[in-house]
Amino acid sequence: MTQSEQSPPPTETAQSSPRKTWTTQPSSIAEWISFAIAATVLAMVIGLVILLWASDRQRQPPILQVEQAAIRQSQDQFYVPFAVTNAGGKTAESVQVVAELRVDGVPVESGEQILEFLSSQETTRGAFVFTQNPQNGTLVIRVASYQAP
Repeated sequence: MTQSEQSPPPTETAQSSPRKTWTTQPSSIAEWISFAIAATVLAMVIGLVILLWASDRQRQPPILQVEQAAIRQSQDQFYVPFAVTNAGGKTAESVQVVAELRVDGVPVESGEQILEFLSSQETTRGAFVFTQNPQNGTLVIRVASYQAP
């Protein structure tokens, strides 16, 4: 057998699969700008969360104030409008407002209203209705109680 008759030398039939290698290339300016913007936004969000947490701990409890408006008469009833304001920093629920009319030191009429929800710096208005003229006695309108949410 001559050399030309011999089978050809084996060729590589199995090629090695190309591997991806991660090379560190210098970052472009656009990547640095995007990173800076993302880092700034993240820092702002974290800062706001910390600020809200700290300010919530320092907020005052509800401070409820009642103001009476001018009494008006319609037929045989006397309407006493009032406004309740929460001047505190936290919300109050189930705010109980009571009114008591005393004539000669004796309670002759009373009323009660429940305000379901009064958030910070909110004012709610209402009215008590009496059958006797509140100007003939002493009328006291006050907040009797509230619940913390």
